Amino acid sequence: MGFLKVVPLEEALKVIDSFGLKPQIEEIPLEEALGRVLAEDVKAPIDVPPFDRATVDGYALLSKDTWKASESEPVRLEIVGQINAGDVPTIELKEGQAVGISTGAPLPKGADAVAMLEEVDVEGDELIVYKPYYPQAGVMKAGSDIVKGKEVLKASKKLTFKDTALLSALGFEKVKVFKKPKVAVISTGNEIILPGDELGVGKIYDINGRAITDAIRELGAEAYFLGIAKDDEASLKEKIFEGLKYDMVILSGGASAGVRDLTSSIIEAHGEVFIHGIAIQPGKPTIIGQIQGKPVFGLPGYPTSCLTNFTLLVAPLLRKLLGLKGEHRKVQKKLAFKVFSVKGRRQFLPVKIEGEEAVPILKGSGAVTSFVDADGFIEVPETVEILEEGEEVEVFLF
Repeated sequence: MGFLKVVPLEEALKVIDSFGLKPQIEEIPLEEALGRVLAEDVKAPIDVPPFDRATVDGYALLSKDTWKASESEPVRLEIVGQINAGDVPTIELKEGQAVGISTGAPLPKGADAVAMLEEVDVEGDELIVYKPYYPQAGVMKAGSDIVKGKEVLKASKKLTFKDTALLSALGFEKVKVFKKPKVAVISTGNEIILPGDELGVGKIYDINGRAITDAIRELGAEAYFLGIAKDDEASLKEKIFEGLKYDMVILSGGASAGVRDLTSSIIEAHGEVFIHGIAIQPGKPTIIGQIQGKPVFGLPGYPTSCLTNFTLLVAPLLRKLLGLKGEHRKVQKKLAFKVFSVKGRRQFLPVKIEGEEAVPILKGSGAVTSFVDADGFIEVPETVEILEEGEEVEVFLF
């Protein structure tokens, strides 16, 4: 069969977008919300604090009663009770009165200031005040921190512990978030074995399964590694159909054209193949199809090619389904040394970031260290044959 029709990257992205997959929303308990993505803007349902409260231990009073107070002529006020944090005050202060109050306690009706404990004296049931206090001294007004109705968090925000603390302070027991897409991950190849198995002649340990599974989880989606499919129709078909229990399927590997064709024919027999080859290097042997309305991706076997195409093709779809906004993470760097490319071929070159430089990794996409050492990749357009040392480049971060 070979490559049916090698298409530009942009056409592959259009095909993925045409799948019409949309983010789904669910409501979850606040204690499960850390790291999840908000599905709606959040407005404060209450004032914070919800009442005028004391910010110090001391005595609540009417500020106007103290305006003539001085060290030489202190003012004496009648102490009429005590209010602690959590109390519901029943006292209404009148002129000439004060009430003991603890930090965080609600102010009684009539009071508009709090004198600190260290600044006053008490004789019997009298408070002796040596200086004037002005309205709101020692007081946090209701809504002075967060006013009711204020937008405090925006949709598409990935919730941190600070965000969940804020939601807790506002009384949210549940929160609406985007559902995590569930992705099946399958490695393929007779030569691939799992860590823990004996490394026989001609065998290599699986890297793509671990890399893709954890890349999916790092984005915030759920990944399910289904193991390794052998290079035969029965094994491949069994794994693919097991993967259809989830929202999408990602296969990697299949070094030979025959295995790629086998993967493509299984998809075609039960669904549709839209892409069988993308005009990029590395990453040309990529399959994009659909079975039972679910996307099936066949990514290249070489680790660097596999992760590059995951970053270019799959990660944007997962970010969309997770409700995350923004494109690929990119940084501007200067190329560490001159690089030659093949004119007429769009290339994605892995690079390692060292300070302000992007250092090209030229071991080839089959080398494990090309993948492990790389922080991302740079794009070399079809029309470019040479990138000069010191040239500014845009690095797409893995």
